[in-house]
Amino acid sequence: MSSSPVKRQRMESALDQLKQFTTVVADTGDFHAIDEYKPQDATTNPSLILAAAQMPAYQELVEEAITYGRKLGNQINKSIDKLFKIPGPEYPQKLSFDKDAMVARARRLIELYKEAGISKDRILIKLSSTWEGIQAGKELEEQHGIHCNMTLLFSFAQAVACAEAGVTLISPFVGRILDWHVANTDKKSYEPLEDPGVKSVTKIYNYYKKFGYKTIVMGASFRNTGEIKALAGCDFLTISPKLLGELLQDNAKLVPVLSAKAAQASDLEKIHLDEKSFRWLHNEDQMAVEKLSDGIRKFAADAVKLERMLTEQMFNAENGK
Repeated sequence: MSSSPVKRQRMESALDQLKQFTTVVADTGDFHAIDEYKPQDATTNPSLILAAAQMPAYQELVEEAITYGRKLGNQINKSIDKLFKIPGPEYPQKLSFDKDAMVARARRLIELYKEAGISKDRILIKLSSTWEGIQAGKELEEQHGIHCNMTLLFSFAQAVACAEAGVTLISPFVGRILDWHVANTDKKSYEPLEDPGVKSVTKIYNYYKKFGYKTIVMGASFRNTGEIKALAGCDFLTISPKLLGELLQDNAKLVPVLSAKAAQASDLEKIHLDEKSFRWLHNEDQMAVEKLSDGIRKFAADAVKLERMLTEQMFNAENGK
């Protein structure tokens, strides 16, 4: 005898409820975690790729990347490109202030996907939300039809510039904003709706919907499920396997908090940012300035660790070790 619709509704997990009004993405480089939670897509970064590259389950992919680089004359950067395209492309953070280099690297990554039989329509290239990164995204979208995901986004100025650039998607960070406030203010805990990271994404979402921007808002970098629930209704949310697991075990009733209709009632005014006004407005946000530079440095450091790991393995393979 089957259970009643009412009972089934009560037993539905928070994750399943969330998927009804928000696209759920897995924030991981681990294929097995992606398969377990059945998200629509996956995002990654140098730190996640470094972690996955050290897992026994993915050594075959690492070896494939090393072999690829050796065939091209022991070019470690080619091995890194090969590895970075699995499961999602992330350009090296050291290019964060070089628009032309970002465009060239993104086009190279798209060529690798094409060689693997994967259309560029299925790919989002991740770029740092520096002014140069945003302009690289604009060029890639407009001139090459390459979709971009603007990451390390902490300020309203970054969000406005991304919207005006017409990029496909932005990833405003929630948890890292909370981290900064906990570390730099007297307040050490927040209710979900008062969480400064949640409030930042809510403002961005409302601004985009009120003024008709098509750029997708994908909240990222969560510290707890309370932040996720407080952003239910956001276009996309990219969530770590740990928090996906917690949501799967949670049967509490979930309702959308954000909506395009509610955004119309916000008191936000439309603004335009050229390079000078962008740099000034972003600079006025101490948290955003510090977290953007910190994020670039940390991602770059993990990319260097990955490069050293691949270089060592390539050297060992070359010398029969």
